[in-house]
Amino acid sequence: METRRNRLAGDFGGMRLFIFVLPTVIMMVFQGLYTIVDTVFVSYFAGTDALAAINVVTPLINLTVGLGTMLAAGGNAVIARNMGEGNGVQAKENFTLIILFTAGTGTLLALGTALRLDAVLGFLGAAGRILPFAKSYLGTMLLFLPFYMLQTVFANLFVTAGHPGLGSVLAILAGVLNILLDYIFIVCCGMGIRGAALGTGIGVCLPAVSGILFFCVSRKETLCFVKTHFKLKVIAESCFNGSSEMVGQLAGAVTTLLFNLSMLRLAGEDGVAAVTVINYSGFLFHTFYIGFSMGTAPLIGYNHGSGDRERQRKLLSRCVRFITAASGGVFLLCFFLSPVIAGIFAGESENVYFLALRGLRIFSLSFLFSGWNLFISSVFTAVSGGKTSALLSFLRTFVLLAAAILILPGLLGVTGIWLAAPAAELLAFGISYFLFHVCLIK
Repeated sequence: METRRNRLAGDFGGMRLFIFVLPTVIMMVFQGLYTIVDTVFVSYFAGTDALAAINVVTPLINLTVGLGTMLAAGGNAVIARNMGEGNGVQAKENFTLIILFTAGTGTLLALGTALRLDAVLGFLGAAGRILPFAKSYLGTMLLFLPFYMLQTVFANLFVTAGHPGLGSVLAILAGVLNILLDYIFIVCCGMGIRGAALGTGIGVCLPAVSGILFFCVSRKETLCFVKTHFKLKVIAESCFNGSSEMVGQLAGAVTTLLFNLSMLRLAGEDGVAAVTVINYSGFLFHTFYIGFSMGTAPLIGYNHGSGDRERQRKLLSRCVRFITAASGGVFLLCFFLSPVIAGIFAGESENVYFLALRGLRIFSLSFLFSGWNLFISSVFTAVSGGKTSALLSFLRTFVLLAAAILILPGLLGVTGIWLAAPAAELLAFGISYFLFHVCLIK
C-alpha cells in the first residue's frame, strides 16, 4: 500500500520528469528573484556601502544555509531510501528527527553569534564605512536564523513527500511578502538596511512555519511528524551524506571573504559592491540548476533504495540531456542581460556599474560548467555517496576557486578576479564528469 501511494514510484519520462521538477525549479528561481529585489532596494535606498555590507556578512549566512542544506540533502537521502525500501514508519521518525535537530542547531548558532557579534564582524572584515551597516543587518538577521534553516530543509522535504508544488507556492508567497515588507520598512519607514533584514527574516518565517503546520496536521501523508527519539547514526549519516552541500557553503563563505579582501585592495568599497552584484546575480542563475537538482534528488534516491538500476539509468540519461541544454541557455541569458543586471544594482554609481558589467560578462562563462558540477554532486548525495560528493564540492568551491582567486589577480588584476570562477568550474567539471561516468553511467 505504501509503494502504490508513493509519488516517487514509476518511470519518469521526459515530460513527467519536467512536470515533477518544474515546481521546485520555479520555487528556487523565485527565491533568487526576491533575493535580488531585496538587494536592489538596499542599493537604491540605502546606498552601495550598505550593499557591500550585505556581502561582507554573507559568509555567516552561507554557514547557516550550508547547515540547513546539509541536513536537508543528507536527511533526504536517508528518508527517500527508507521510503524506497518500503519502511514508511522509519521514514517518518527520521523526518521528525531531522526537523527537530535543524531547529536546535539554528538556535544555538544564533545565540553563539549574538554573544560574539563584534568579534565575528571583525573577522569578516567589516570596517570603516561598511561596519555600521554590517552590524545592523547581521544583528537583525540573527533573530531569524532557525527559520532560515527550517525553510531550507522544508524546501527539500516537500519534494520528498510528493508535494513540490506546495513548496513553490510557499516560496512565491514568501517572496511577495518579503518584497512588500522591503517597501514598507525601507522606503516608507526609512529603516534602511535593518528594514531589509526584517523583510527577509519575516519572509523566511512563512514557509518555515507553514511546513511545521502542514506536517503536524496532515497525518495521512507519506511524511508527517511522529514520536521519535534521538538517533546519532541517522544524524551522522545525514550530515555525512549532505557534507558536500555544507562544504560548498563553507567554501563559499571563505571564497567570498577572499573576493572581498582582494577587491578592497584593488578597487576599494566600489569593488566590494561590484562583487556583491556578481554574487547575487550568480545565485539567481544558479537557482535554476539548484532547483533541478533538488527536484530530481528524491527520484534518484528512491530508485537507489528500490534497486531498480535500469530505471535509474534512464532517469540519469534524461537529466544529462536537460543539464546540457540548460547550461548553454543560462550562459547566453547572463551574458546578454549583463548591462541590465549591472544597471539595476549599481544605482547612481557609474564606477560600480562598469566594474559589475565587465565582471558579469566574464563570470557568465562559469555557467557552462557549474550546472553540471551542482547536479553531479547532488546525484552522489542522493545515492548516499556523501564522501565522493563532499570531495567534488570541496575541490570545486574551495581548493580550485580559492587558488584561482589567490593566483589570477596577481597576474591580471581585477580581470583575474572575474576569471577565477570560470577557471575553477572548468577544472571541476573535468573531474566531476569523469567520476559521474565511471561510477554512475556504466
